[in-house]
Amino acid sequence: MPPNSKRRNLRSTFAGFFSSSKNRPRDEEPINLKISTVEASPSNVHALVQLREPEESMAGAATTGMSNAPGEGPRSHSDNVKLRNVTFNSSQNVYNSQGSRKEGWELLMENVASNALHDSNARFDPPKCDEDTRVEVTKELMDWIEDREAPKQLLCMTGAAGAGKSALQQTIAEKCSDSNILGSAFFFSAQDPTRNSLSHIVPTIACQLGLHNSHLRDAIAKVVEDDPLVFKRQIKTQMNTLVVTPFKRVCASGDLDPNTFPHAILIDGLDECSGEANQSELLSTIKHCLLENDLPFRIFVASRPEWAIRSALQSEPEGYLYQLTYHIKLSDMYDATGDIRRYLWSRLRAIGGRSHDSRAYSHLWPTKEDVERLVAAASGQFVYAATVVKYISEHRSSPVDRLRTIIEWTPRVGQQTRPFEALDTLYRSILSVAKELYEAVDTNQGRDFVTLIRAHQFNSVGRTGIQSSLSAFDEIIGLEEGGHQVLFSDLHSLVFFRQDPSLEEKWEETRFYHHSFSEFLDSESRAQHLFVSEAQVRKYVTESCLQRIPQHEDLRNPDNRGGLARDLACFYNPRATHVDDFRLVDFTRSNGWRRFDEEFSSPDLSKPTNFDKWQNLAHFTFDAIRRLDDELHEPELANIVKSYFKKWTEAYRDLGFEVPGEEGDNEARSSRRRLFLVIMYTFSPNFSIIFFESYILHM
Repeated sequence: MPPNSKRRNLRSTFAGFFSSSKNRPRDEEPINLKISTVEASPSNVHALVQLREPEESMAGAATTGMSNAPGEGPRSHSDNVKLRNVTFNSSQNVYNSQGSRKEGWELLMENVASNALHDSNARFDPPKCDEDTRVEVTKELMDWIEDREAPKQLLCMTGAAGAGKSALQQTIAEKCSDSNILGSAFFFSAQDPTRNSLSHIVPTIACQLGLHNSHLRDAIAKVVEDDPLVFKRQIKTQMNTLVVTPFKRVCASGDLDPNTFPHAILIDGLDECSGEANQSELLSTIKHCLLENDLPFRIFVASRPEWAIRSALQSEPEGYLYQLTYHIKLSDMYDATGDIRRYLWSRLRAIGGRSHDSRAYSHLWPTKEDVERLVAAASGQFVYAATVVKYISEHRSSPVDRLRTIIEWTPRVGQQTRPFEALDTLYRSILSVAKELYEAVDTNQGRDFVTLIRAHQFNSVGRTGIQSSLSAFDEIIGLEEGGHQVLFSDLHSLVFFRQDPSLEEKWEETRFYHHSFSEFLDSESRAQHLFVSEAQVRKYVTESCLQRIPQHEDLRNPDNRGGLARDLACFYNPRATHVDDFRLVDFTRSNGWRRFDEEFSSPDLSKPTNFDKWQNLAHFTFDAIRRLDDELHEPELANIVKSYFKKWTEAYRDLGFEVPGEEGDNEARSSRRRLFLVIMYTFSPNFSIIFFESYILHM
């Protein structure tokens, strides 16, 4: 064959040999071999090897690697033939065998949640602590992380919603990154589908760790190559496969020094991972995979104190992480009031300095009084202060006017101004999730979650003039023993229980972390679809009392018998509470009024300081007579109530009101009648004076 013809055939053969790129896997990179004088095919690779061997300077110098195993026959042309880092296969494709490692790493990258990184552009301008705030707690956290010999490898920081946990976690992540000790970080977010579940957390941690050491990266890529389905397995399997095994293997080979490797693993917002079971699974995985394998990591987890982490850390009964964890209760251990004050002064002055409103950059703005009002309203929670600053910093209007709006703002239906919308969105989110979880339980069906929360709110702040202990109030509103624990189990980021230290007996009461949360519950424009009016709350508690008074022998706590009558007297509002007809008739037929009569001798009810309670009871009784007689046409039942009404007006005349019932001085009777009518009309102006006159005179 003429030389030119032979060269053309060789070029033609190699053109076909390195073609078919459409079918080549993306990581199978063609190798550019400089061969010009030998015809090539998979059957004469030895000739190619002889030509490649002198070029030792080229990366990937060739070795045959083609010897057949004992007992094997000659390789067929359909077999793949490998050089070092080079493979020829029957489809005449050539690819770099190191591409298999790259393929494993790229498969890992496809399962990484980049939005969860501490410096992700998806989290642009994340909340973090100002330099002169949170100094004490930041030092405590960094001291623990930097101490590689600390006895406990897991730190959990819990705190109320808006306490500043994420800002602290971001600050710690940046400090660790600057110190080159940040191994990985993962920031959960309920609103981001790429980081609100467990789907991507282990690959994201493994990826960040692998980037710190090329040998660890190769080891992680290799295990992915060996098990491409690892991302579909349980996260405990993922953690062992992608983190524990590769890390141990590389340490054992001497290619990684665990004493200098970046060792801080940060996880923020565990409560924003969807599902309590998933949150528990992650904590269990941390325990079994990272804590029990003698790895050098320090793991810092921040979360609201919801059920999964609360039960794992509790002391009684002892949770499975209790002995293994350094626990910081942020809202209990650190008072943020001073930090919030400094934060507000600093931020508001900075806003004023940038403003075009001359009033804002005056040294008189903001006033000390205004700042102190904001500090008090924050109740120690940074989220309130941050919301205020964000609202005031809007550059399209004057910060002076916006601050005045917040100071003077009171919610009204249809109001356009919503300075606390960000805060309200947080509250609605937490309350909605808790409502869904509570009402999904079979035994809670038929109960309105928010109504029960509002009832406890009324009780806790003494809005009705009295306060019952949590256990007593549970029974009054029809909850099982310990029902408040279940009711508030998903609201521990907003609510806590406090034992009154001044009392010897057990007296727990509900307290809200945020005063703003109580205001939120009171406002229809803020709570929106979660709003329950005061009238609905009073009606619910009143009817609960009516249902249980006839059954008072069955009460868990006999002391609650008087409490039922007392709470009915306090929650019933003559101007707003309308008891259902069925409940009123059933109460009367079940001897409820006799039970009332038995409890009226209680020293608590007969105290002169409880004059308002007696007014409410009198009005409730009188209204019951009218409805039974005139509306429900139950004269016999009405007569039962009349008999008690006459008895009580005589027995408790000295407590401040009475009705004429006996013959006596006409002037005195007239005076007493006028006094009673004034009281009754004051509490129910919708009732007719003439009706009261005629009804009382005929009793």
